[in-house]
Amino acid sequence: QVQLAESGGGLVQAGGSLRLSCAASGPTFSRYTMAWFRQVPGKEREFVSTINGNGLATSYADSVKGRFTISRDNAKNTVYLQMNSLKPEDTAVYDCAAGAGVFGRSPLLYKYWGQGTQVTVSS
Repeated sequence: QVQLAESGGGLVQAGGSLRLSCAASGPTFSRYTMAWFRQVPGKEREFVSTINGNGLATSYADSVKGRFTISRDNAKNTVYLQMNSLKPEDTAVYDCAAGAGVFGRSPLLYKYWGQGTQVTVSS
């Protein structure tokens, strides 16, 4: 059982940066593949990025590739999403998710979810 808590969201102007954090409970954080998704009202949840347990494999949605960087610090049970060159279309609630023995882009792969943090990018 894992509980996830996101932080770091906020309001930023287009072109600016934010770093999201997702802190996990439990002693087996390094076992879990972690991912970030985002969602806006009326639209389906969208994959953003994922990182495997040891941090050596990552994947990004085309819409954020080159702008966002996912990383993790297993000693702190935390995964990060560094977001640079933000655009208004990045505005969404960002959720982190955890799954054991998975690596992919479908939200159905991930068992544990945080409650989300709002990112708003103004033009």
